[in-house]
Amino acid sequence: MPPWASCAIFSILVILLTKSTLDHTSLSNMSAPTKALHPGYFHPVMRSWQRQSTLKKSDLVYPIFVCDEANAKQPIASMPEQHRWGVNRLSELLDPLVKQGLSAVLIFGVLTQIDCDDDKKPPLKLQKDAFGSVALSERSPVILALRYLRKKYPSLLLIADVCLCAYTSHGHCGILNGDGFIDNARSIDRIADVALHFAENGADIVAPSDMMDGRVKRIKQRLHERGLAYKCAVMSYSSKYCSNFYGPFRDAAHSAPSAKEQQQRVVCNMHDRSTYQLPVSSRGLGIRASVRCFEEGADFLMVKPGLPYLDILRDVKNNVPHVPIAVYQVSGEYAMLWHGAKHGAFELKAIVLETCQSFVRAGAQIIITYYAPQLLQWLNDHDAKL
Repeated sequence: MPPWASCAIFSILVILLTKSTLDHTSLSNMSAPTKALHPGYFHPVMRSWQRQSTLKKSDLVYPIFVCDEANAKQPIASMPEQHRWGVNRLSELLDPLVKQGLSAVLIFGVLTQIDCDDDKKPPLKLQKDAFGSVALSERSPVILALRYLRKKYPSLLLIADVCLCAYTSHGHCGILNGDGFIDNARSIDRIADVALHFAENGADIVAPSDMMDGRVKRIKQRLHERGLAYKCAVMSYSSKYCSNFYGPFRDAAHSAPSAKEQQQRVVCNMHDRSTYQLPVSSRGLGIRASVRCFEEGADFLMVKPGLPYLDILRDVKNNVPHVPIAVYQVSGEYAMLWHGAKHGAFELKAIVLETCQSFVRAGAQIIITYYAPQLLQWLNDHDAKL
């Protein structure tokens, strides 16, 4: 090799080494991003580690409407694909769901409603009155459902909603005083009586949804007095807001409130439930209400509605971290998602799973949803796990 060639090779090596050193020095002088996110979830296993929690079938509660016509299956116009069921047809609804893994139901009683005077129509089997007396009847839809389901599905968790609105002639959640407003003391006595009645007939959990002051404490006292405190838990609708999302439910349960004089000469001066359900704009009351129910002995708390109140759900979780919290994806949320998917705004499976993921992320351990039947199916799919 001629001397000039050796010199040329040496010069090239020096240039390359110098460039490499400069490049390395330049990169090392750059600050590494201290808040980089992508390295933590570029691999599927890593992404699974980023989950706050996992939605399981056992987290789902299916709300069911049981009417006073034993053989009925009545479609609910404002809640597509949902029905009011007679006790004799409950197995038609629940047999396939229990086989798929449904582990809990929330039971609502519904009385037959006649919207117009017609002598040809049969009389109501059970009459509403100012005190919600049907709730204490041995023939109420909830009692008949509890007895049937306890025998038919021994391992199914039975949650009985406790309220008077579906049984009162004025449609409110308590008993009224002489001025046409809620009589809290008389209301919580009646609510506790109803809760005890449900517990004695097979309810594993009683769930007061009335929002009266002090009702959890009174229910707990009543259960203790009858020796049922360790056989029936209390799930309080603790942070329940006066929401417009309840519209389809009131259609389903025939429980819309009204302000008019009743046959029993009781005058109602409340056109809605804003005097006892929580104001939509209040965050502090949402926290205080759940903390109060916890202090009164509630075994489970609840935030209702769900998606518009994720901030409240997180607040409650932060303030009462060791009590399981339910979230209720209410009828209006159900209908909104159903109609949106029906008209092509999004795909139903994807949007329902996303909302459930939001609930879990915000702190819910229990999800009450009318989409439980679909979720039981979707959660069998590997790609649907949250």
